Amino acid sequence: MAAYDASLSFNIYQPTRVLFADGAVSELGLECKRLGIERALVVTDKFLREKTDVIARVEKALGARLAGIYDGVIPDTGVEVIDSGARYARELRADGLVSVGGGSAIDTAKGMAIVITEGGSIRDHQGSSRLQRRQTPHIAVPTTAGTGSEVTLYIVVKDHAKHEKMHFMEERIIPDTAILDPSVTLGMPRGLTAATGVDALTHAIESYTSINRNPLADANALHAMRLVSEHLPRAVDDGQDKVARGQMLLAANIAGTAFNSTGVGMVHAMAHVIGARHSVHHGTANAICLPHVMRFNNDELAARYREVAEAMGVDVRGKSDEAAGLAAADAVARLITTVGLPARLRDVKVPENDLPDCAEASLSDGAIVFNGKFAADKDLVLGVYREAY
Repeated sequence: MAAYDASLSFNIYQPTRVLFADGAVSELGLECKRLGIERALVVTDKFLREKTDVIARVEKALGARLAGIYDGVIPDTGVEVIDSGARYARELRADGLVSVGGGSAIDTAKGMAIVITEGGSIRDHQGSSRLQRRQTPHIAVPTTAGTGSEVTLYIVVKDHAKHEKMHFMEERIIPDTAILDPSVTLGMPRGLTAATGVDALTHAIESYTSINRNPLADANALHAMRLVSEHLPRAVDDGQDKVARGQMLLAANIAGTAFNSTGVGMVHAMAHVIGARHSVHHGTANAICLPHVMRFNNDELAARYREVAEAMGVDVRGKSDEAAGLAAADAVARLITTVGLPARLRDVKVPENDLPDCAEASLSDGAIVFNGKFAADKDLVLGVYREAY
């Protein structure tokens, strides 16, 4: 384990109550009672509402506490989605939110929680640590295993008109409760399972190598890497493998806990830009960029990447730190191939002539400042984009 010296300093705030069990969604009514929610608005998407039984199970669990359902969530949630949902919540006199879905559903509810309490549009509240009071109570029920948004202080909101992503960082919007129920993730499509799983892996690796890394986050990040390495291929291969699904929910959750105190890094800065500009799924964008960023960082972070390799089951005994770090990047690349994700930006239709503008835009993404090696330079980022192309 990489050592810390006397300069070690960190601050962790992790208020979310986490309930994990097969069938845990049945606890929703009790959690609403505990939080004082009398009229809960369910925030979800049309697919989950119309094509699965998950929302029906949520409705049953909420019983008389169900105020209504807002199913306007879309991938890469946007300003209009959040503002519209908040208006609907006010019309229903909802006093709490239950988000059901992936990161977009949870982020939508986080944004709605702000607008319901503070008023205006979500645009009016962009930034960090601006909120001065408790926001609308929020219970998150993730149906994908990737973002960890159910325990984090971050929201990413897409401005679809400008092809940009807005970032929020507020302790007061961390969900009050996260309900982790493997049964609501069964049958998730292979591609989505793979992409969200690599998102969780990216959170863990970037947390472990962040400039804000700390021993408590390290422990969570390393264990998340072990869980993803062991269980993601199983979850992709068999959509009904409840054990693998459950372990991936835990991996995403504890990786979220890790990066909640450390931030992420260059991979996310790059992925946010290609997601906003070219509509590449966030987990897929991370998967493409991650091995290349690891190789870029390796000259300064090799000792850390040695431990990443070990957590992923790679035997690096007898190897130098530099060789072990490259072995970690290779292990990540193999996992990405194994679960069937694309390996190159060209594979997801990112035009090569846009890479310089992507590199420029990435410098405005706050994640890049937490990268364990200095990366806030257009030419450096462009070099990595070209390697990933």
